[in-house]
Amino acid sequence: MTEALTDEGHEAIGRLAASDRLLVALDFDGTLSPLEDEPMDARMLPAAREAVTALIEAPETIVAFVSGRSLVDLRVIAEHDDESKVLLAGSHGAEFWSPGEGVVSHGEDEADVTLRDTLRTHAEDATAHLDGVWIEPKTFGFGVHTRRASPEAAAEANRLVDAIVASEAPHWRRRTGHNIVEFAFRHEGKDSAIAELRERVGATAVLFAGDDVTDEDALASLSSGDVGVRVGGGATAATVRVADIAALAGLLLALAAARMRERG
Repeated sequence: MTEALTDEGHEAIGRLAASDRLLVALDFDGTLSPLEDEPMDARMLPAAREAVTALIEAPETIVAFVSGRSLVDLRVIAEHDDESKVLLAGSHGAEFWSPGEGVVSHGEDEADVTLRDTLRTHAEDATAHLDGVWIEPKTFGFGVHTRRASPEAAAEANRLVDAIVASEAPHWRRRTGHNIVEFAFRHEGKDSAIAELRERVGATAVLFAGDDVTDEDALASLSSGDVGVRVGGGATAATVRVADIAALAGLLLALAAARMRERG
């Protein structure tokens, strides 16, 4: 698979292969799994799963999935159990799971939870007449999914829910992604998730890969010794770009092999 890598990809692998302790942090939807009309149908492609397994087996290499999904949903789609060696950061870094430690959450205030449930109900009621729009419950807020909606219905759903949140919770964080707008009462981002994971595992270098707008927070936060990978098109702070999930899997497999040679 290394033949398909760009010069930037080869250079990145060379630098990361020799790092003392490497954290490979990966977005899930659109990065390891294709985007699905039904979000809970998402699963890793076989090539991506093979690459993740190879990295787990490489010396001094830690793998983490970093997602906007609630931790409980991320564990389902990642087919992740308590024996897994993969670390998880859910809800954009407000929830974590670590081997031997389990779930670590930064907590939630009762008033925030009550407001979350109220706003979600208001959003559901306001968009119930719009075909293809779905309000996804999240631990710290909710998401407005419009992948199956017409452009007109999507625009109307986002307008209605934007107005609700602006009126009732203007302090909430708003994020956009592929056919989704997310609202949350917590303000962590994937940049803070990467920073916390780096400290937790004592990483001397980080590779982060993602495909969406929310991943750019993490990509822009990386240090000079790290590597950011953008999957697919779009403006990016990443230094390496790959065409799709299969190409990312090839890069990750090459990195795992290089780690085995350098550190094995």
